[in-house]
Amino acid sequence: MKKIRVLVIDDSAFNRRTISKILEGLPEVEVIGYAVDGEEGIRRIIDLKPDLVTLDIEMPRMDGFTLLRIIMNNRPTPVIVVSSRGGDESVFKALELGAVDFILKPTAGASDELIKISEDLHEKVRSVFNLNMSLVRKRGTLLRKETEPDGAAKSKPIFVPRRRGAETISVVAIGASTGGPPALQSIFSALPGNIPFALVVSQHMPPGFTRTFAERLDRTSAIQVAEARDGDLLRPGCALVAPGGRNMVFKRTDGEVVVQIVEPGPTENYLPSVDRMFQSGAEAFGPKLMGVVLTGMGNDGSIGTCAIKKAGGQVISESEDSAVIFGMPRAAIATGMVDAVVPLEKMTEEILARCGFVGERN
Repeated sequence: MKKIRVLVIDDSAFNRRTISKILEGLPEVEVIGYAVDGEEGIRRIIDLKPDLVTLDIEMPRMDGFTLLRIIMNNRPTPVIVVSSRGGDESVFKALELGAVDFILKPTAGASDELIKISEDLHEKVRSVFNLNMSLVRKRGTLLRKETEPDGAAKSKPIFVPRRRGAETISVVAIGASTGGPPALQSIFSALPGNIPFALVVSQHMPPGFTRTFAERLDRTSAIQVAEARDGDLLRPGCALVAPGGRNMVFKRTDGEVVVQIVEPGPTENYLPSVDRMFQSGAEAFGPKLMGVVLTGMGNDGSIGTCAIKKAGGQVISESEDSAVIFGMPRAAIATGMVDAVVPLEKMTEEILARCGFVGERN
């Protein structure tokens, strides 16, 4: 079996030792070297040609952002960011620059946390086998252009409502994992502010990061985006992001549907769970629910896809042409219950068309 050759870049000796030990617990992984800052990291990436890099963002001499820019332009390599900073935007900036995923930084003395980090890192390292690296780089480049004031956004279509009565969907539920944050930002940045439906999102993410992610989406979107809280109502033109590490479900009470944030079950590996959100949404909204399955490893969302279709709703899946990892979309499509398979660049248009909007060029 071909091994994944990993380079660990971190200025902390503790983190280098801990991450290396975790990685060496996987028979399919070989740690081929270390670097203590970005400058040494670039030299070692060029010399050793690793299959994967784990990267600290804050380092002396050259930080992780600069390294990412240089590497993605010269030798694109899968990068997993190691970060403790869920309260700022550094992780999401790194994802836009080409990092494929992130894990929480290990801390001394927290054994339960270290076990969770180990499981998380193992899963994300294994995803490298299924990663489409050319799409990672392309997606980051397109996203940066979309968010630049003088960039590609000028050529986007304007979406306007069709005649009254065309709307059939009241809630759009989106699930994603690896590669999801840039994909979601691309979709949200293209939504008009007058959409007549609500959105809910379950993006696989640890606790502490989803609030910052929701705030970032809010700033780059014409709609309102927030991290979901227990008791929230779903409103047209607004989106709620499930809190990291927990599940978002829905309960209909006195004619209204409210959000409930619940702890995961002992066998749930993917959090927040797309399946739980889809299944609960199917019960609460029936044929007025649309599910969207984006990039990610595993099969989360496939059970929920069946539940949505059985309730009379619709499901769209991202195509292999654009998915950074095609695992989740492939599993959804394999159910035979997906209504449309479209590339990311057409996803917003597809969602809006099915919700009563039509695109018009400037």
